[in-house]
Amino acid sequence: MIFGGVEVNGVTFSIAKKMKISVAHGKKIQEASEDDKITFTEEDADGLILPHNDALVISLNVLDFKIKLVLVDPDSSVSIIQLRVLEQVKLIRNIVLETKLLARFNLTSVTTKGEIVLPTYAEGVTKFTLFEVVDGDMDYNVILGRPWIHEMKVVPSTYHQFLKFPTPDGITQIRGDQPDAREMNAVTLSRSKAEEISK
Repeated sequence: MIFGGVEVNGVTFSIAKKMKISVAHGKKIQEASEDDKITFTEEDADGLILPHNDALVISLNVLDFKIKLVLVDPDSSVSIIQLRVLEQVKLIRNIVLETKLLARFNLTSVTTKGEIVLPTYAEGVTKFTLFEVVDGDMDYNVILGRPWIHEMKVVPSTYHQFLKFPTPDGITQIRGDQPDAREMNAVTLSRSKAEEISK
Protein backbone atom coordinates (compact mmCIF):
# COMPACT_ATOMS: atom_id res chain seq x y z
CA MET A 1 0.00 0.00 0.00
CA ILE A 2 1.10 3.55 -0.65
CA PHE A 3 0.38 6.10 2.05
CA GLY A 4 -0.06 9.87 1.76
CA GLY A 5 -1.11 12.24 -0.98
CA VAL A 6 -4.38 13.98 -1.73
CA GLU A 7 -5.40 11.73 -4.59
CA VAL A 8 -7.38 8.50 -4.41
CA ASN A 9 -7.56 6.33 -7.54
CA GLY A 10 -6.84 9.34 -9.71
CA VAL A 11 -9.64 11.39 -8.12
CA THR A 12 -8.62 14.40 -6.08
CA PHE A 13 -10.55 15.15 -2.92
CA SER A 14 -11.72 18.45 -4.40
CA ILE A 15 -13.76 16.58 -7.02
CA ALA A 16 -14.56 13.54 -4.89
CA LYS A 17 -17.72 15.26 -3.62
CA LYS A 18 -19.73 14.05 -6.58
CA MET A 19 -18.64 12.14 -9.61
CA LYS A 20 -20.39 10.10 -12.22
CA ILE A 21 -18.76 7.25 -14.07
CA SER A 22 -20.39 5.69 -17.09
CA VAL A 23 -20.23 1.92 -17.23
CA ALA A 24 -18.25 0.74 -20.25
CA HIS A 25 -19.61 -2.07 -22.42
CA GLY A 26 -17.33 -3.34 -25.17
CA LYS A 27 -14.72 -1.04 -26.67
CA LYS A 28 -16.78 2.15 -26.60
CA ILE A 29 -18.21 3.88 -23.58
CA GLN A 30 -21.92 4.00 -24.19
CA GLU A 31 -24.07 6.70 -22.74
CA ALA A 32 -25.52 5.02 -19.70
CA SER A 33 -28.92 5.73 -18.26
CA GLU A 34 -29.13 7.39 -14.83
CA ASP A 35 -29.69 3.96 -13.25
CA ASP A 36 -26.46 2.61 -14.79
CA LYS A 37 -24.19 5.43 -13.60
CA ILE A 38 -22.02 4.95 -10.57
CA THR A 39 -22.20 8.05 -8.44
CA PHE A 40 -20.71 8.97 -5.07
CA THR A 41 -22.29 11.80 -3.09
CA GLU A 42 -21.59 13.40 0.27
CA GLU A 43 -24.51 11.37 1.65
CA ASP A 44 -22.46 8.22 0.98
CA ALA A 45 -20.02 9.44 3.64
CA ASP A 46 -22.78 9.87 6.25
CA GLY A 47 -22.22 7.77 9.33
CA LEU A 48 -18.43 7.49 8.95
CA ILE A 49 -16.18 8.02 11.94
CA LEU A 50 -14.33 11.25 11.17
CA PRO A 51 -11.66 12.25 10.51
CA HIS A 52 -10.68 9.15 8.57
CA ASN A 53 -8.07 7.92 6.17
CA ASP A 54 -9.03 4.29 6.57
CA ALA A 55 -8.27 1.54 4.10
CA LEU A 56 -11.25 -0.04 2.32
CA VAL A 57 -11.80 -3.30 4.25
CA ILE A 58 -14.82 -5.53 3.59
CA SER A 59 -16.12 -9.02 4.29
CA LEU A 60 -16.51 -11.30 1.28
CA ASN A 61 -18.01 -14.72 0.62
CA VAL A 62 -15.44 -17.05 -0.90
CA LEU A 63 -16.70 -20.52 -1.75
CA ASP A 64 -19.13 -21.17 1.14
CA PHE A 65 -17.21 -19.14 3.71
CA LYS A 66 -17.51 -15.52 4.83
CA ILE A 67 -14.04 -14.06 5.14
CA LYS A 68 -13.46 -10.90 7.18
CA LEU A 69 -10.53 -8.49 6.88
CA VAL A 70 -10.50 -8.34 3.08
CA LEU A 71 -8.53 -5.35 1.80
CA VAL A 72 -9.60 -3.83 -1.53
CA ASP A 73 -6.33 -2.50 -2.96
CA PRO A 74 -6.30 -0.91 -6.44
CA ASP A 75 -2.49 -0.63 -6.14
CA SER A 76 -2.06 -4.42 -6.03
CA SER A 77 -1.54 -6.15 -9.38
CA VAL A 78 -2.63 -9.54 -7.92
CA SER A 79 -5.21 -10.88 -5.51
CA ILE A 80 -3.69 -12.58 -2.46
CA ILE A 81 -5.00 -15.03 0.15
CA GLN A 82 -3.32 -16.15 3.36
CA LEU A 83 -2.29 -19.80 3.62
CA ARG A 84 -3.84 -19.94 7.12
CA VAL A 85 -7.27 -19.14 5.62
CA LEU A 86 -6.99 -22.08 3.23
CA GLU A 87 -5.86 -24.29 6.11
CA GLN A 88 -8.93 -23.32 8.15
CA VAL A 89 -11.31 -24.19 5.31
CA LYS A 90 -9.35 -27.34 4.39
CA LEU A 91 -8.41 -26.29 0.84
CA ILE A 92 -4.64 -26.85 1.07
CA ARG A 93 -4.79 -29.72 -1.46
CA ASN A 94 -6.36 -27.37 -4.04
CA ILE A 95 -3.31 -25.11 -4.19
CA VAL A 96 -1.44 -25.32 -7.50
CA LEU A 97 2.26 -25.27 -6.67
CA GLU A 98 3.53 -22.43 -8.80
CA THR A 99 5.74 -19.98 -6.98
CA LYS A 100 6.13 -16.32 -7.86
CA LEU A 101 8.07 -13.46 -6.35
CA LEU A 102 5.86 -10.59 -5.20
CA ALA A 103 7.93 -7.43 -5.07
CA ARG A 104 7.12 -4.49 -2.77
CA PHE A 105 4.86 -6.70 -0.68
CA ASN A 106 4.78 -5.47 2.95
CA LEU A 107 7.77 -3.26 2.04
CA THR A 108 9.78 -6.34 1.05
CA SER A 109 9.59 -9.25 -1.41
CA VAL A 110 7.91 -12.57 -0.72
CA THR A 111 7.76 -15.88 -2.58
CA THR A 112 4.25 -17.28 -2.94
CA LYS A 113 3.36 -20.84 -1.94
CA GLY A 114 1.25 -21.35 -5.05
CA GLU A 115 -2.06 -20.20 -6.47
CA ILE A 116 -5.70 -21.17 -6.23
CA VAL A 117 -8.88 -20.26 -8.12
CA LEU A 118 -11.89 -19.68 -5.89
CA PRO A 119 -15.39 -18.35 -6.55
CA THR A 120 -16.09 -15.00 -4.88
CA TYR A 121 -19.64 -13.81 -4.23
CA ALA A 122 -20.45 -10.12 -3.88
CA GLU A 123 -24.09 -8.97 -3.75
CA GLY A 124 -25.30 -11.61 -6.23
CA VAL A 125 -22.28 -11.44 -8.55
CA THR A 126 -20.04 -14.52 -8.74
CA LYS A 127 -16.54 -14.39 -10.22
CA PHE A 128 -13.84 -17.03 -10.28
CA THR A 129 -10.77 -15.31 -8.88
CA LEU A 130 -7.12 -16.33 -9.10
CA PHE A 131 -5.40 -15.85 -5.74
CA GLU A 132 -1.69 -15.97 -5.01
CA VAL A 133 -1.15 -17.88 -1.74
CA VAL A 134 1.23 -16.37 0.81
CA ASP A 135 2.34 -17.54 4.22
CA GLY A 136 3.75 -14.67 6.13
CA ASP A 137 3.30 -11.47 8.03
CA MET A 138 0.17 -10.05 6.41
CA ASP A 139 -2.50 -8.48 8.60
CA TYR A 140 -5.35 -9.05 6.12
CA ASN A 141 -6.83 -12.45 5.28
CA VAL A 142 -7.30 -11.51 1.61
CA ILE A 143 -6.17 -8.66 -0.64
CA LEU A 144 -8.36 -8.04 -3.68
CA GLY A 145 -6.23 -6.42 -6.35
CA ARG A 146 -6.87 -4.92 -9.78
CA PRO A 147 -7.73 -8.24 -11.51
CA TRP A 148 -10.78 -8.72 -9.24
CA ILE A 149 -11.65 -5.01 -9.25
CA HIS A 150 -11.62 -4.89 -13.06
CA GLU A 151 -13.45 -8.20 -13.50
CA MET A 152 -16.22 -6.97 -11.17
CA LYS A 153 -16.16 -3.47 -12.74
CA VAL A 154 -15.91 -2.14 -9.19
CA VAL A 155 -15.42 1.55 -8.49
CA PRO A 156 -13.93 1.80 -4.99
CA SER A 157 -13.92 4.96 -2.89
CA THR A 158 -11.88 4.98 0.28
CA TYR A 159 -13.19 8.49 0.99
CA HIS A 160 -16.79 7.24 1.04
CA GLN A 161 -15.88 3.73 2.30
CA PHE A 162 -17.89 2.14 -0.50
CA LEU A 163 -17.49 -0.25 -3.41
CA LYS A 164 -20.05 0.27 -6.15
CA PHE A 165 -20.45 -1.98 -9.18
CA PRO A 166 -22.97 -2.99 -11.84
CA THR A 167 -25.13 -6.10 -11.49
CA PRO A 168 -27.94 -7.46 -13.67
CA ASP A 169 -30.33 -5.70 -11.27
CA GLY A 170 -28.56 -2.32 -11.45
CA ILE A 171 -25.79 -0.64 -9.48
CA THR A 172 -25.17 -2.14 -6.04
CA GLN A 173 -22.76 -1.32 -3.26
CA ILE A 174 -20.78 -2.76 -0.37
CA ARG A 175 -19.96 -0.57 2.62
CA GLY A 176 -16.43 -0.82 3.99
CA ASP A 177 -15.99 -2.10 7.53
CA GLN A 178 -14.44 1.00 9.08
CA PRO A 179 -14.09 -0.42 12.63
CA ASP A 180 -12.14 -3.43 11.27
CA ALA A 181 -9.95 -1.12 9.17
CA ARG A 182 -9.21 1.04 12.23
CA GLU A 183 -8.43 -2.00 14.35
CA MET A 184 -5.99 -3.25 11.70
CA ASN A 185 -4.36 0.18 11.54
CA ALA A 186 -4.01 0.27 15.34
CA VAL A 187 -2.42 -3.20 15.37
CA THR A 188 0.02 -2.19 12.62
CA LEU A 189 0.95 1.06 14.40
CA SER A 190 1.44 -0.76 17.72
CA ARG A 191 3.68 -3.33 16.05
CA SER A 192 5.73 -0.56 14.36
CA LYS A 193 6.21 1.30 17.68
CA ALA A 194 7.24 -1.92 19.44
CA GLU A 195 9.84 -2.59 16.72
CA GLU A 196 11.22 0.97 17.03
CA ILE A 197 11.57 0.63 20.82
CA SER A 198 13.38 -2.71 20.53
CA LYS A 199 16.03 -1.23 18.18
